[in-house]
Amino acid sequence: MRFMMLMIPNIPEQNWVPDAKSFAAMAQYNTALQKSGALLAVDGLHAPSKGARVSFSAGKSHVTDGPFSEAREVVGGYWMIQVKSKAEAVEWARRCPAADGHVIELRQVFELSDFPPDVQQAAAAV
Repeated sequence: MRFMMLMIPNIPEQNWVPDAKSFAAMAQYNTALQKSGALLAVDGLHAPSKGARVSFSAGKSHVTDGPFSEAREVVGGYWMIQVKSKAEAVEWARRCPAADGHVIELRQVFELSDFPPDVQQAAAAV
C-alpha cells in the first residue's frame, strides 16, 4: 500500500526555513524511512507566496498567484511511502520529529486495482 504523508505545519508563511537542529532531526527520520525500504519520495515545499493556483470553470482555466488569503492549512512537504498497512503508515507518521502544532495527514494512494473493471480497461487502453 502506498500512502502520502502530508506535513501541515503550524507556522507563519513568511519565508520559513527550518533551523539546523530541526533539519538534522528530520534528515535522520528520512534516513530511517529510506533504510527501512518504505520511502519512495520526500520533498519540502516553498511557501504559497511562491506558488500559483489554477482553477477551472466553464471549460476555462484561471491562474491566481500566491499567497492565497483563503488558505487556512498549507502543505509544507510530503513523503510518499510504501508499507503493508495503514497502521504501519500511522506508526511512521507518529515517529516524525514534527514541532508542536504541526499535523501529518495520511492519504492512501489509489492503485489501478482499486477501480472498477471498466476504469481499469480504460487505463489499459492508454
